[in-house]
Amino acid sequence: MKSKNNKIWLASGLRTPFVKENKEFKDISAIDLSVAVVNNMKRKEQINPNYVAWGTVVPNLTYSNIARDIVLESEIKDETISFSTTMACSTSLLSTIQLASMLQEDEVGISGGVESFSNIQFGLSNKTSKWLKSLPKIKGFINKLKWAFKIFKFKLYIPPGVNRVTGKSMGQHAEITAQRLGIEREKQDQLAYNSHINYFNAKTQGFYDDLVFPAFNVLEDLIPRKNTSLEKLTTLKPVFDKKSGKGTLSAGNSTLFTDGAAGVWVAGEKKIKDLKTPYKAQLVDWEMAGVNIEEEGILMSPTFAIPRLLERNGLTYNDIDVWEIHEAFASQVLSTISNLENTEHLKKVGVKSNFGKFPMEKLNTNGSSIAIGHPFGATGARIISQTLKQLHLLGRNKTAVISVCADGGLGAVALLKN
Repeated sequence: MKSKNNKIWLASGLRTPFVKENKEFKDISAIDLSVAVVNNMKRKEQINPNYVAWGTVVPNLTYSNIARDIVLESEIKDETISFSTTMACSTSLLSTIQLASMLQEDEVGISGGVESFSNIQFGLSNKTSKWLKSLPKIKGFINKLKWAFKIFKFKLYIPPGVNRVTGKSMGQHAEITAQRLGIEREKQDQLAYNSHINYFNAKTQGFYDDLVFPAFNVLEDLIPRKNTSLEKLTTLKPVFDKKSGKGTLSAGNSTLFTDGAAGVWVAGEKKIKDLKTPYKAQLVDWEMAGVNIEEEGILMSPTFAIPRLLERNGLTYNDIDVWEIHEAFASQVLSTISNLENTEHLKKVGVKSNFGKFPMEKLNTNGSSIAIGHPFGATGARIISQTLKQLHLLGRNKTAVISVCADGGLGAVALLKN
């Protein structure tokens, strides 16, 4: 899908620690979390970006273009062009692709996102809003009294946390896909356990030291559970299918509502050298896909995007040195891999290449969303920075694929090479 001729590079940014909703960041707004990220990125690199592309998924009446408010409240110059974007969990991967499509060779931008589940804003229903707004137009005591009596129909709007069209949550959809594809509970728990083990192995080796900065009196990620075990995971009851006896998704093999923000640098060929971080790679190509939710599964669009991306670039699964597949649910990751290895599915995608067996040993080697947490808008940027550092550690001429699924049957995939 890439159509721009300029070479575009990505460089690692920074992120806040990730914490559970209504915990340590409960009084910190999405804008404040984001300002902390862009300020620290600017101070570290001593560069003012030409653009800031930022996203958040949870709506709030406090802002419409959150990127602009972040710039105006940060140390970044007011003249910096800033725009917001949203594509559910793929939001900050999408904002990175958008910047890549815009930047000239001598320009640089910050891409990222945020989520503050602690500050989800309740609103008024449409009918209640219209009722309140009608008061100034009402004349006469009797008419105003009639208006007042309608207070009994006063109704709040509380974001339901489900897909607007299907009425089901992401977890319910992931459960349906897992059962359809026969994704076993044991394998889901193992992947979730591996996510924690990989995270703490990386943390012990200092992998996150220059990717995460202390913010608002929080020094490190507070979601990863060092004392987790397969035995504990297997004792957790299904969350999204409690009645059929077939449910496999639990709180332990699914992501938690998370507060946090993350950003990355996007730069043209002449500007990338000005960034001091050694964690850099070229954004070689990208692909996005949309699928029929009921037929394919709401989180399965990467199973269409990944094969198309690889075939276009003449690559097999094992040619990729780093695989980062966002862990919304362990079942969703395993369902994705199941489809990628299914020849009938690949025929449906329309590719002709033989990609081989998926290399599980190259997957999410430093931990991913199940262990770290999943602030929707920030996850893409978090994954990009981790991937860039991992590529650097592996040496020159290594490749990575980043895949992030999204609500609505959407998703984005990127190919990087250092």
